[in-house]
Amino acid sequence: MKKNLKIISFGFLTWLIPFILAFFFFSPDKKLLIDIFLFKSIMLIAGTAGSMFLVVEYFGKIEKDFLKEGIIVGVTWFFVNLFLDLIILLPMSGMGIKEYIYQIGLRYLLSPIIVISLGVLLDKKLTEKTN
Repeated sequence: MKKNLKIISFGFLTWLIPFILAFFFFSPDKKLLIDIFLFKSIMLIAGTAGSMFLVVEYFGKIEKDFLKEGIIVGVTWFFVNLFLDLIILLPMSGMGIKEYIYQIGLRYLLSPIIVISLGVLLDKKLTEKTN
């Protein structure tokens, strides 16, 4: 149970880091203060950096079944991010669901791709080490 809470909490943090950072790029009347493409790049970099820090923290305490853990963590974080966006970001932004999926939602596939890839790599390293 403690491990599941950690996975979900870390997933929440992967969402919260860019969410809080985004506020610095908007005026009080909700106008973006920088170029939209620069903003999207900053959000992607911040989200990836935060996620990588958290995934390193998580895998640092795991000793086996890295691929399984990668799948669990990556898929969980994907759904946590989508869920939080659906209940918080969509109502704030006024985006439609199709527009959201095209502009933001698909990018969350990076979480399972990166975390599962790390799991594959760590399992491979462990297998090489034991042979």
